[in-house]
Amino acid sequence: MTDCGIVIVTFNSQSEIGPCLEAALTSGARIVVVDNASADGTLAEMERAGAAERGVKIIANPVNRGFAAAVNQGFAVLDTPYVLLLNPDAVLQSSLESLRECCDLPASAGAGGRLVDTRGDPQTGFMVRQLPTPGTLILEALVLNRLFPGNRINRRYRGLGLDYSNRLEVEQPAGAFLMVRRDVWEELCGFDENYFPLWFEDVDFCRRAKDRGYRLFYTPRAVAKHTGGHSIPRIGLEMRRFYWYRSLLKYSSRHFSPLAFRSVSLAVVTGSIIRGVAESALSRSLKPMAAYGSVVRLASRCLFAGWRDERGIARPAK
Repeated sequence: MTDCGIVIVTFNSQSEIGPCLEAALTSGARIVVVDNASADGTLAEMERAGAAERGVKIIANPVNRGFAAAVNQGFAVLDTPYVLLLNPDAVLQSSLESLRECCDLPASAGAGGRLVDTRGDPQTGFMVRQLPTPGTLILEALVLNRLFPGNRINRRYRGLGLDYSNRLEVEQPAGAFLMVRRDVWEELCGFDENYFPLWFEDVDFCRRAKDRGYRLFYTPRAVAKHTGGHSIPRIGLEMRRFYWYRSLLKYSSRHFSPLAFRSVSLAVVTGSIIRGVAESALSRSLKPMAAYGSVVRLASRCLFAGWRDERGIARPAK
């Protein structure tokens, strides 16, 4: 499929990139791998597999530029009208034809497929979600979605009532396995690189696409086996929490009203205090309290002063 490209972003993905590449090469698509300064043998593994000799374009970043920036790099060196974002821990089990067909539907921006775990079970709750509302993120921050996963807001958010045996119009296919039309990508200027180093960049893209009147789809005929979260443990737990909440707050500042954004910020402050106290009591250590302290400080600034992104652009809370 010479009209399709694949972008794979790696970060300490030595054990995953081999099977991912082998399956991707059978698709006939042009492949670009962007490595974000892996400290393991990711690059050596690709060299051992002869990736470059087999037509794979490899970009080795000297520093970790973040997932969004790396995806944008991959798009920049491809000129195909369709581009698949594929995680290195996702192994294609089907052709890309059904994804491309969905991309050609009226007003389509792109499409995701069926992600299955190592047992072949669909990763329901992850492979398709609805775009988060203020209520969704408030319940997430306050731990209520975890305590009461069957609540109506959480079931809708995670798409738990959808019929995944049929093609669906959806709001947020998982970025781990998402084909996008190049013209839409360029119109929306790709991923926002201020979601650093990761989280919510794909959600933000889907939100912006929907706001422009575009549609997104899910097709069960496109399948990939997905392990999930392989690079997350490489990030320290304290920074992992901070990055996730920072991206959540950035998304909220951009897409919610000022009042809703402040409500989410307050929920993050409250929920982080609750989590910190509970985890400190369970572990008999003050480390969780210290870890959540940085999140509380960030969310408190957002509550009273608004969001300030990596470029220093302030968005005041009104």
